[in-house]
This record gives sequence, structure tokens and C-alpha cells, in this order.
Amino acid sequence: MNMSHIQQISELIERKRDLFIHVSDRIWEYAETRFEEYQSAELLCQVLEKEGFTVEKGVGGIETAFIGSYGAGKPIVAILGEFDALAGLSQKKATAKQDPLVPGGNGHGCGHNLLGAGSLAAAVAVKEYMEQHHLPGTVRYYGCPGEEGGSGKTFMAREGLFNDIDFALCWHPMDYNSIFSVHSLANFQVYYKFKGKSSHAAMSPHLGRSSLDAVELMNIGVNYLREHIIPEARIHYAITNTGGLSPNVVQSYAEVLYLIRAPEISQVQDIYERVCDIARGAALMTGTEVEIVFDKACSNLIPNRVLESVMYKNFSELGVPVHDKNELQLAEAIRQTLSDQEINTVKTMFPDLADKALADRLNPYDGCPAPLYGSTDVGDVSWIAPTAQCTTACFVVGSPAHSWQWVTLGATSIAHKGMLHAGKVLAATAVDLLQHQELIEQAKAELNERLNGRKYVCPIPKDIRAAARR
Repeated sequence: MNMSHIQQISELIERKRDLFIHVSDRIWEYAETRFEEYQSAELLCQVLEKEGFTVEKGVGGIETAFIGSYGAGKPIVAILGEFDALAGLSQKKATAKQDPLVPGGNGHGCGHNLLGAGSLAAAVAVKEYMEQHHLPGTVRYYGCPGEEGGSGKTFMAREGLFNDIDFALCWHPMDYNSIFSVHSLANFQVYYKFKGKSSHAAMSPHLGRSSLDAVELMNIGVNYLREHIIPEARIHYAITNTGGLSPNVVQSYAEVLYLIRAPEISQVQDIYERVCDIARGAALMTGTEVEIVFDKACSNLIPNRVLESVMYKNFSELGVPVHDKNELQLAEAIRQTLSDQEINTVKTMFPDLADKALADRLNPYDGCPAPLYGSTDVGDVSWIAPTAQCTTACFVVGSPAHSWQWVTLGATSIAHKGMLHAGKVLAATAVDLLQHQELIEQAKAELNERLNGRKYVCPIPKDIRAAARR
């Protein structure tokens, strides 16, 4: 009896499970942050080459961006991978207490080690299936750096790297299993750098012009602005330079980094201009100068019901990861570290998971995208080609992203199971679409309908280059 494509994909990935787990765990250990993922990118490139992909490195003018390709002609399948970590989230693995490996070091608090390796598993499985069944087309693994605070895909989109693809698939490690059908927020990230004049704060304060005062006044002004923007918008900031450690010196330099979000780029632009006016006003009040440095941006995500329905069908047939007694015990111990508020959030969102440490079912899919008040640079890809994403349970139910609880599980068998399962879902979905190409055309028609005549315009100005810091 002939095996279904889902069975074949599952077996292809299981045969190389040790390879994909090794890649994930090494990237977890490297824990490299935005646009500095040199070891992580090199490891992924080496594996792709050994698996028969042609790899182009440094694409889009970004050192750690790359594309691995196999096949020729249409359709072109894009499988998106990420591999960047977060600063300040170093954590030992498989423990139910916060305990950094390196105090102040980096950690994979968003699971991108898993994301990169799971997408790798999918790309390799699709490639092998295409070989075995002589399927026409091209499968590409997109190595997308700097998702965390860098919008690597947006820079790549600006350079036209997704322009010829027919559809894109991605996933994200989460604490639940689902089709990730959401409307995300677009955003701008911008530095405001104030320059003043130093002086002795006691003997000659009248001769100084405090840049730290300017930063504080700007932040106060923006906090008053919040009442007068749309409720769906979000404004965050971090003071990245306070001007020094000496209170008896009038600070001559200080800077603050702002992240501005809203459902549409035009709304972000409007808020951004008002924030810039506040920054100029703060400089005027303090006798300082302000330099406004655009860092990055990303577009809102456009969901695609056609692709999501195909993905849900394949996910349903695959089922969800199953966990053993030891995994459940570790997860329960970590669950005990969550706050009442975190637990209550689960009760509101997923009542049937409220008393469970690990998700054991696939969330229903109704084709109605939910609002997501975060942002993702997958959004820019979704404006160019039909895009679908899923999530698999890699972390404790209710544990927040960007937390030590996510880092500690990111190199355990719990996360490995979720990662491998995601690879199967993506690969099975891609093969299903390659074998039923009329669905690809339906997905493209849906995207055109959602765009309603709008064209993708990259929100990052042409003169801005991807950078680890500015």
C-alpha cells in the first residue's frame, strides 16, 4: 500500500531527527543576537550544503542572511528560518529555577534556535520528497537574521529576495498548537540621540545643557501622547544611554530607543511624526540638539485562509506532540513558577488547558484571524506572496515569551518534539500545495483580494542598512 505524503514526510524527518536536534541545540548554545549570528548562520549553511542545497551567503547585503535552494523553475516554495537570540536572557537548560549560564548573557527566549532548525527539517524533507517523486519546482530555505529588533526579512524584502516566490511557510515555537492566523502590528524602531553640554552639576550647572533632561522630558511628553492615539497602537522605549554614572556632571549625551506599533504602516507613520515633534520640543526646552536615527520597521501580517486551511488539514492528520512522564514532571515544575496572572490568562484564552503544563491538542481553526499586538517581519513577506504559519507546543502553557522559562526548555526533549513536529507540518503543507497547484493560485487570488489594489512598499528607507547597533 502506498504511504500518504504525510507518512513519508514524517519518516523523512524522523530519519534525520538527530541532525536537526543537534543544529537546534548548537544554535541555543551560540545564543547570538541580531545580525551577529555568525556561528548559527554558518552551521545552517553547512548542513544545507551537505543536504544538497545550493547556498548563497550574505544576501541582501546582510552578512548573516542566506538562501539555500534546491530544484528549478516554478512553483517556488519559501520556507522561512530564524536563529537570533535575545540579550540578557542567559539561562541553564532543563531547570525549574532562574539560573543564568552567563550573568547578563544572551539566551533564546523566543525559541528561534527551534524555529531555524524546524524550518531546516521542513526544507530538507521537501527536497527529498521532490527527488523521490520527481516533483517540479524549487524549495528555498531563507536564513532570516535579526527578527528580534532587526526586521531582517524586511531588509531582505526591500532587496527583492522574495519577489519570485509562489508562497511562504513559517512557524513559531509557542505554548500551544495552532494555525497562527493573526493580524499583527506594523512598527518603526527609532533612536533619538540628544547632544548637550557638560558642566559641573554643582559649581556651574547654568553652563550645562542636560541631554538626560531632554530624554526624560521626551518620555513624559510621549506618555501624555498615549491618550491621543488609536487604542490598538503601542509605544515602548528603552533609555540606551543615560550619559554616564556621575550625578555631579551635567550629561552632555543621552539617547532613547523607541518602538512604535499600530495596525497599519500609515498609522505608525502618523504616530512617529508626532513622537518626533515631541523629541524636538524636548530639545528646545533643554537647549540641546536631537538626532533622529531610523533603525528598522516591519509591515503588518496579511493572513491567507487558503494556505492556512491546507496547513490545518495536514496538522490535523499529523496530530500533536505526545509527552512522556519525565517531560510532564519538568513542565509541571516550571508551571509552578508562573504567576497567578499568567495562569489566569490561560484560563481566559484556553480554558481546557488551564490545568495542564503542556498543550495536548490542536486549537480549532475557524479562518477568522485574531489580533496580535506584537509584530513580526514575516508580515513583509505576506504582502509579497501568500504566507501561512503554525505554532507547536514547545513550552509550558501560560509561560510568557522572552522569559527564562522559555530559554530553559529550548534545548530539552519537550522543545525538540515541538520543533520536529513543526517541520513535519510545514513540509507536508508544502508538498500538498506542490501536488495541488490550483490551491497556490487560489491563495494568490485571495492575497490580491485582501490587498485591494495596494502594492507592497518597504517601510525601511533605502539608505538604512541592517546593523547590530547604531
